[in-house]
Amino acid sequence: MAPRYLAVAGNMGAGKSSLVKWLNATFGLEPFYEPQDENPYLEDFYRDMRRWAFSSQLFFLSRRFRMQRDLERSLPTLQRRGIVQDRSIYEDAEIFAAHHHQAGNIDARDWGTYQDLYGAIRSEIRPPDLMIYLRCPVPALRRRIQRRGRGYEQAIPTAYLKALDRLYEDWFARYDLSPSLVIDTSEVDYVEDLFHREALMDELERWLS
Repeated sequence: MAPRYLAVAGNMGAGKSSLVKWLNATFGLEPFYEPQDENPYLEDFYRDMRRWAFSSQLFFLSRRFRMQRDLERSLPTLQRRGIVQDRSIYEDAEIFAAHHHQAGNIDARDWGTYQDLYGAIRSEIRPPDLMIYLRCPVPALRRRIQRRGRGYEQAIPTAYLKALDRLYEDWFARYDLSPSLVIDTSEVDYVEDLFHREALMDELERWLS
């Protein structure tokens, strides 16, 4: 059976990295993590979103595309059962960059340039075999972000998380590129709770088989 390609989608603090680590440990899936810490614009962006949003989003789009091509090239030769990706390229463009355009942080001219590039990239990439969407209410996101202690995230406004949450729900409602699975991470603890973990394992095992 050909290796499978899974993507994990969700807002900041929803538990994407934790799920990717768990899928790696449980099913031996090769992890591809978000290039968050590699972005040289990130600290500037959180201080001044209007000035740095376009540069930051272009960086994420280009790095995500490079990761996507590496991911696709590795699939045919992969010895493991598959790959799991921490956040998809669709989220970069259709949620984060879209938010900054709506908020006025990316003007119409730059947004047109970004959309042209994203459209060309999207036509060239392979969708995942399964999209796992992590749904989590904003108050829980806020608590998790504070708990994990990344300095540049602590000043993120709650209004920003709420705006992203709305865009995530709209995006997922229209997502039709692959089968999908929704996990409410405020209700399901696949790391600590044995019953939740076994239920999720059974569901994913059926899919992977």
